[in-house]
Amino acid sequence: MHDFWNLVVFGNPLRSYIIVASTILFVIILKRFISRLIARLLFSMIQRMGSGLEKTAFLQLVVGPIGTFIVVFVSMSSIEKLHFPPQLDFDIYEVKAKTIFQSIGVIILIISFIWLLMRLVDFISQVLRRKARGDRGVRDLQMVGFIRDFLKAILGIIGLLMILDSAFKVNVSSILASLGLAGAAVALAAKESIENLIASFVIFFDKPFTAGDVLKVNNISGTVEKIGLRSTRIRTDQKTFVTVPNKQMVDSVVDNLTLRTQRKGELRLEVSLPTSSVQLDKLIAGLKEILKKDTIENSTAFLNDITASAFLINVDYFTAPVTQDRFNAVKQAVNLDVLRLLETLKIDIAGASTEIRISGTAAAASGSDNDRS
Repeated sequence: MHDFWNLVVFGNPLRSYIIVASTILFVIILKRFISRLIARLLFSMIQRMGSGLEKTAFLQLVVGPIGTFIVVFVSMSSIEKLHFPPQLDFDIYEVKAKTIFQSIGVIILIISFIWLLMRLVDFISQVLRRKARGDRGVRDLQMVGFIRDFLKAILGIIGLLMILDSAFKVNVSSILASLGLAGAAVALAAKESIENLIASFVIFFDKPFTAGDVLKVNNISGTVEKIGLRSTRIRTDQKTFVTVPNKQMVDSVVDNLTLRTQRKGELRLEVSLPTSSVQLDKLIAGLKEILKKDTIENSTAFLNDITASAFLINVDYFTAPVTQDRFNAVKQAVNLDVLRLLETLKIDIAGASTEIRISGTAAAASGSDNDRS
């Protein structure tokens, strides 16, 4: 039996393989328990920094990455105790197989560690979002999302540099130093990305608009759904999803409809010339009476001009900054009341009927055929 345990297979005693496999299997079985225990300890440390943190949300975010990190770390540490089999140490493009396997393990370990850090960033952003909702509102919510994305991008870059340094043995310091020599070329290649990134900072600190605002920019009109590091996403009135580079948002004239203090409705009436001055007085007085609605804050109605074909009456009114549906309902109510007023006063709109004179005879063309003599 002693000889069986000492049986050498691929350069290692059988006992060593069993110990390594048992250790890895033991960790996999207890991974959930160990990761939850570590997560609870980590949560207790974070909880000292502030109150009102949700333990369940924290555990859901970090238990998975912690478990993966533990399994990978223990597996690599255990396998390192074994001698790499000489039979398997062949070259692949002048690189030893042992080096390749070690690099793969290091890459997985670094990815799981960066994944854990990103989950911590997600949890912190959730806490800050909750506080922003309670204290200061949408603008701070927008800032929290921006900082979260920015930190994740930084962590991704750090993870990439760690992989290059640890797994591929690349001298990261020399790469960073060489960026000074190639800085102009890199800046030129990434010119638009850098401009959009700078524009995103301008948007967040200058705050011309926030997520949820209704905008008009160039030929685009819609609701801002997200402001990212590179672009702003807008849901248009047609329910399409438009991505606008942040630089364009900063350089263009942006009409923030959400920040308006009132909404304007207007009506232009072209009254036919046979209308008498008495009728016009009654019409304007009736229009002013119609505009005395609770939903209308202020209004004007006046005879603006007299042309060769009609009397021009301007009607302008302003409501509170209500939703589009409510504003449309107000416009419809005003328009219907105006039509009823015109019918009551027997006033025609210019162009409703047209007179055509043929050889001195007037023939009225009002949408139906007339008898010809």
